[in-house]
Amino acid sequence: MARDPYEVLGVQRSATTAQIREAHRKLAKKLHPDLNKAPEAAAKFKEVQEAYDLLSDDDKRTKFDQYGAAGAGPSMGGQGNWGNVDPSTFEDIFGGFMGGGGRRGGARSARAGQDLESQITVDFMTAAIGGVRHVNLQSNGEAIAMDVRIPAGIESGGTLRLRGKGGAGSGGGPAGDLVLHISIASHPWFRREALDVIVEVPISIAECALGTSVEVPLLEGGATLRVPAGTASGKRLRLKGKGVKSKSAEGDLYAVIRVEPPKLLCDEDRAALMQMKSTEPDPRADVPWKSAK
Repeated sequence: MARDPYEVLGVQRSATTAQIREAHRKLAKKLHPDLNKAPEAAAKFKEVQEAYDLLSDDDKRTKFDQYGAAGAGPSMGGQGNWGNVDPSTFEDIFGGFMGGGGRRGGARSARAGQDLESQITVDFMTAAIGGVRHVNLQSNGEAIAMDVRIPAGIESGGTLRLRGKGGAGSGGGPAGDLVLHISIASHPWFRREALDVIVEVPISIAECALGTSVEVPLLEGGATLRVPAGTASGKRLRLKGKGVKSKSAEGDLYAVIRVEPPKLLCDEDRAALMQMKSTEPDPRADVPWKSAK
């Protein structure tokens, strides 16, 4: 494209998919040659279509943001290309002259396909680091099988819109979209807080008192974590940048220390602990409820 696609649509580089879609809807309705007879309308409409075709494709948009126009590849825009346009925009533009009185016979009979929705559960690791998931769905009594690319960092409750995978259009109209609502399965030892990953790390009383180094799992591989002497149970130790990495941000991994009491004590250990108890300061000397008595 000759111009920056964000500039063409009048949106910020941080614009959401919904904001890009709404900007395109307004411009396409304003500039479509069947609705706008200004000499420059057709060229501007084509430019808007090319910008939207680029920014509505997550893969192309990512490459453009990283490498510019050369990275995004050749534009798929064009005055007649409606493959990436959502059905509601198509209806909004052509709805005024569908069914009679229009100047173009193709537009009168074209109708966008229906959007379809389904729910899928994605395993924890695929949702965290991304990947391809094969899904089998039922829609309107019909079985649908496909491979779905899961972006790294997607959260439970998020959605994926697969353009052109919904109901078929009629009269040359575009197919609808398939909207997948995502839920994420639990993991045996990891849990997520947005892009941060939490894992509990048990240590002994001796390790707590003296300090230690322990191996902790990461989303990919592992790391050695130093636990300072005197670290309390419940303390969070951070491994920066070792959480979930999405397209625009990255989280941390937090090792939550859990001090495990010994299950069996020999007489020598018991005596040593009793001696320590007698010389240690009272850990509850300054608790706020003592002053309330």
